Amino acid sequence: MDLLNTLADKGLRRELPTREEALAVLATSDDDLLEVVAAAGKVRRQWFGRRVKLNYLVNLKSGLCPEDCSYCSQRLGSKAEILKYTWLKPDEASKAAAAGVAGGAKRVCLVASGRGPTDRDVDRVSETIEAIKEQNEGVEVCACLGLLSDGQADRLRSAGADAYNHNLNTSEGTYGDITTTHTYADRVETVHQAQAAGLSACSGLIAGMGESDADLVDVVFSLRELDPDSVPVNFLIPFEGTPLAKEWNLTPQRCLRILAMVRFVCPDVEVRLAGGREVHLRSMQPLALHLVNSIFLGDYLTSEGQAGQTDLDMIADAGFEVEGAGTTTLPTHRAQPGGGCGSHDGGCAPCGEAPAEAEAESQEAPAARTDLVAVRRRGAGTDLAPNA
Repeated sequence: MDLLNTLADKGLRRELPTREEALAVLATSDDDLLEVVAAAGKVRRQWFGRRVKLNYLVNLKSGLCPEDCSYCSQRLGSKAEILKYTWLKPDEASKAAAAGVAGGAKRVCLVASGRGPTDRDVDRVSETIEAIKEQNEGVEVCACLGLLSDGQADRLRSAGADAYNHNLNTSEGTYGDITTTHTYADRVETVHQAQAAGLSACSGLIAGMGESDADLVDVVFSLRELDPDSVPVNFLIPFEGTPLAKEWNLTPQRCLRILAMVRFVCPDVEVRLAGGREVHLRSMQPLALHLVNSIFLGDYLTSEGQAGQTDLDMIADAGFEVEGAGTTTLPTHRAQPGGGCGSHDGGCAPCGEAPAEAEAESQEAPAARTDLVAVRRRGAGTDLAPNA
């Protein structure tokens, strides 16, 4: 296909596709799926070879959130029967992190529910970061604590944090339909604060919330302009007890097309396959490794992932290798000052004409796989060993 050849060539040059090209990727047929994966895989290998970075989540505080994000099992009013506990002590969090590092994780992601941290919360997390770094030489630590106030990003950086995660989740135009207790602009501002403090920015999206193709392209182009180093792609886990429990809109094929589109728009960025991969990609997860260069190992915040050893076996069987602690994840040009996507000739601003609204093909909704949504009952906040 001329489209895929064009997109692969642009990705090898770090050149931004047009919005029409991005939409066209999402509109490709299942018959063309392997060609789509092959084209995006060429871009992935150009910048990341066959390395797969492993990340491990530690949920420092579960549930009890005052925000009303419709997709979240920890939201205000959630009836999802998840684990609920307040802050883990630094030694508890460090022990949980060590399990992930022992399983091969290069980065530990420290997450806490809530609108944003108080200064006391930042102190707690700073102590936890110091404990993890002391016990695990060379490990990267990413904090994900919600909306930041002035100076908090600098304090986290001083404590040893390497990165900060705050996802845009969906397009600016539809954000108010998903969350009302904070704004899309609030999220953008927090990513800017993290970047200004010298933290590596991590910001991504959630697909499968009923959004259109145009919404997906909008949020990915917004992320490209924001220029994070890492873009996690989550697929909605429709927890019973949340407003989006009935949103089963994804097939494995659509998930792969979404990942390919993200790779074409963000060719040299760490694209991370995140929550929901087991639920929606299922047996087609190995194909996704040709598109992403990073995954989460083991369990997620409130849901269980597949066994950590199964993840490692999948990576090896697909012909990939776990990225070692001594390897730099990002290409050299991104590690240089000002070396983000703005360093190439095309710049970061969206190019091309305004997107044409693509009419989705009429398809039956995929069958709900509620049997694959398993609430986490082990690891942090429990007496059971974690999955790593």
